[in-house]
Amino acid sequence: MIENRKFIVIGVFCLVGLVYLSRLFYLQILDDSYSLESSSNSIKRVIEIPYRGQIYDRNGKFMVYNTPVYDLYVTPQKVQIPDTAAFCHLLSLERTEFDSIMAVAKAHSYRKPSLFLRQLSKEDFARIQDALVDYRGFEHVTSSMRTYPAHTMANALGYVSEVSRKQLDEQETPYYRQGDYIGRSGLEEQYESILRGQRGIKFVMQNVHGVVKGSWKNGAFDSLAIAGKNLHTGIDVEIQQYADTLMQNKVGSVVAIEPSTGQVLCMVSAPTYDPNALSSRFFSKSYSKLAKNPYKPLINRPVMASYRPGSTFKLIQALVALQDGAVSPGSIFSHAGSPMKCHCNRSGRLNLSGAVQYSCNPYFYHVFRRLLYNNAERNTFKASAMGLHHWHDMVSKFGIGSRLGIDLPSELKGSLPDADLYDKLYGEKHWKFSTVYSLSIGEGELLISPLKMANVAAIIANRGWFYTPHIVSGIGEPGKGIDSKYLEKHEVGIDPQHFEVVAEGMQGAVEHGTTTMAAVIPGITICGKTGTSQNKKGKDHSIFVAFAPRENPKIAIAVFVENAGWGGIAAASVASLVIEKYIKRRVDNHALDKKVKESNYLPAITPPKKPAPKKFVEPPKDSTAKPLIVKTVPARPVAPAQPETQSLASRPVTTNGN
Repeated sequence: MIENRKFIVIGVFCLVGLVYLSRLFYLQILDDSYSLESSSNSIKRVIEIPYRGQIYDRNGKFMVYNTPVYDLYVTPQKVQIPDTAAFCHLLSLERTEFDSIMAVAKAHSYRKPSLFLRQLSKEDFARIQDALVDYRGFEHVTSSMRTYPAHTMANALGYVSEVSRKQLDEQETPYYRQGDYIGRSGLEEQYESILRGQRGIKFVMQNVHGVVKGSWKNGAFDSLAIAGKNLHTGIDVEIQQYADTLMQNKVGSVVAIEPSTGQVLCMVSAPTYDPNALSSRFFSKSYSKLAKNPYKPLINRPVMASYRPGSTFKLIQALVALQDGAVSPGSIFSHAGSPMKCHCNRSGRLNLSGAVQYSCNPYFYHVFRRLLYNNAERNTFKASAMGLHHWHDMVSKFGIGSRLGIDLPSELKGSLPDADLYDKLYGEKHWKFSTVYSLSIGEGELLISPLKMANVAAIIANRGWFYTPHIVSGIGEPGKGIDSKYLEKHEVGIDPQHFEVVAEGMQGAVEHGTTTMAAVIPGITICGKTGTSQNKKGKDHSIFVAFAPRENPKIAIAVFVENAGWGGIAAASVASLVIEKYIKRRVDNHALDKKVKESNYLPAITPPKKPAPKKFVEPPKDSTAKPLIVKTVPARPVAPAQPETQSLASRPVTTNGN
């Protein structure tokens, strides 16, 4: 019995020993991955960065692609520079810059290469390539740089720059390393995970000094980098570039949408800049210059600026009132009882279509009053609060007061006031219709972005529905891979027949109403509405929204020109030319084209005054008092006019409304 137990114990020990030996044999002989981990001192893991995806317009033209560039690396131990001044001149460096870069490289490692200069163009590299033979210790690595051949749409496209320390620290899943590039703003940021691709890994052998000695295991464990997916957009580059030229010397936006798809055709933010300026090794200098520009070209105004919509909001008021039964197409209101003036001088002889055509302020004052009181006899707070709540719900279906969800970062919500807002501003039950009536013509606390007004034009063009506006129409391939939310049709809850009444008034506004006759395009029926947005910081803003043709619309557009005054001239002219260019693919109205391009609506910028020199007042000779220093305080410079970003209290009387 004891003998049997002895053999059992010996057998167990032998079995355990055999398992250990087998595991050791597997780890040390068969399993190369363990060998790789244990050889970290001699095997270097090199990350290969893939090419970012490219971006195309709707016609297959390049908007963004990758250009090969060269990064220059230095190994301090090997450096031999016979003439430092000549070397700095060769690379267009200041001596202080050279000393600073070399100090960082030496602090990193004497024996290992580190970055010396990033993103040398092929022209710059060709210029220095032969001369580098005389300067040992420098080597180059090929990389890529984003290139924007159309030189347009900088704000919407965005840019790439080195990842910040904050972004590195806030990564949920570690991916980026110090020195990596990441999309910042615009499509580059919105679609970063798609554009960046998938990194590759390469294992190389190195000696104890970190010098590479070749590939490890003939690349058996290497993985290839996979380029990012391409983006296909609905942008028409030709129209985008033309709209840019029209918005020269102006501050504002142009947003055009294809109503049937929701695809953005062009998106201009003026003033703009060449996106290539932020795609080079001089990024910091270029960005600093743009950030200091008083006209703020880095703001993407179509989605980030907020304005009072002015009389363009009367389109929504008319549709909501028709749907609610507050008015009919034949309703006529006199000017009596309205605190607002009318510039059409027709003394209340207009029906709803005519009121849209001539932008009659008193008419829409009465329309809004009927909406809020729902034909109630008494002007009470309860009726005002209930009516405003109902009005708010109906208007919000047009996308007002919320983010539409365009595929761009930083879209602002704007403002669509409700009873709760007025309770906070004036106190509960301390406001009524006379407090908020300026909303009737798109003033007061209303704030809307140019994108939303272009979408309103698309809604009317479609007679009651819209797709969420979006720039990207395909990922990888045209028409494929986009988010399903951009394929979902949104109804605004207005019966289709009501849109015909409004469209009739919009056509009349262009042909015989508040729009300059120069904006009429022979052969194209344009339905439009002018607006003049009040601006407390300067001259009023010019607004125009439109779609064309009236039947089977191809384009819906909104134009905002800051400090340009009446909407029927500046904004309407720009919109008319863009519509003509898109539909006809040419511009026949050369006189208007020339006039718009020569127009300058840039608000004057008062440069800051230099502080006056200190004046020394000599004390009397017999005085022992200390000298008196008199300081002259410079006058505070006048800030440039900017888009309205905060709501203001309703104004009791307004004369705008065209």
